[in-house]
Amino acid sequence: KDNGQDLVIAVERNKGYITTYKTRIFADGTGHDEENFRFVERMAKALLWVVGGYKIIIAGSTLVGEKVKAAFADGGLRDFDVHFMERVYERPFEVELRSLADAPKDNEGAAPVGRHLDGCRIGFDAGGSDRKVSAVIDGESVYSEEVVWFPKINSDPNYHYEGIKEAMKTAASHMPRVDAIGVSSAGVYVDNRIMVASLLLKVPEEEFDAKVKNMYLDVAKEIGENIPIEVANDGDVTALAGAMDLNDNSVLGVAMGTSEAGGYVDPQGNITGWLNELAFVPVDFCEDAMVDE
Repeated sequence: KDNGQDLVIAVERNKGYITTYKTRIFADGTGHDEENFRFVERMAKALLWVVGGYKIIIAGSTLVGEKVKAAFADGGLRDFDVHFMERVYERPFEVELRSLADAPKDNEGAAPVGRHLDGCRIGFDAGGSDRKVSAVIDGESVYSEEVVWFPKINSDPNYHYEGIKEAMKTAASHMPRVDAIGVSSAGVYVDNRIMVASLLLKVPEEEFDAKVKNMYLDVAKEIGENIPIEVANDGDVTALAGAMDLNDNSVLGVAMGTSEAGGYVDPQGNITGWLNELAFVPVDFCEDAMVDE
């Protein structure tokens, strides 16, 4: 006998983008409330790290929703996730409960980034052990270099800034002009701003807002006025490179570096703009499994 009920889990992120997950749980009050919570909490956490968000919406069960709200709160079970996402999206974290009839709809933010090879372009990749830069004219590399650096152990943000600037200026010196800059880097980026990055782990929090968040935008201004720049998580860049190489869409990319990032090029050839920090996505339902930080 079916004693279930429908449930929608949704997460909302920047610009009102919403991703939903429709599922089915045991009916409230039938002796399975704890199982329902464990399942919904794991799925909510997974969604949060796959797509990103500052708000979780639970539609279809007030009972489960209240338990999720208590977990995703300051000092709650998911305290780490709450404060991480608040830092990324610069907004207070919240859990909203709704009726099933009022469940949100998907509102995704896929964007046709990349695939442009014309003109004079700089490509920069920031890794934990080295940084790479290329100067490309009409799709042909005219200069590339790989430089060992130590971003993860340096607390002075000027070390990172000068390293990025030096790489880009070196690449620019091999071209008559710079038409655009593309950046691939480990970490979380929203609107081309650095929100969280393991490469800048040692930089004091009080210096992060003033000297780190707009670092790539500030360096681009030093290269030249009004040069378009696109900063993307290296998972998205991996997927995009794969799509270009395969000349196909619906491509999954996995970048294994300082952390683990995933990226996806959708059937229309766009990257999703999701958070894609797979290092924190739960993959084990065992209660005795290793706990993340």
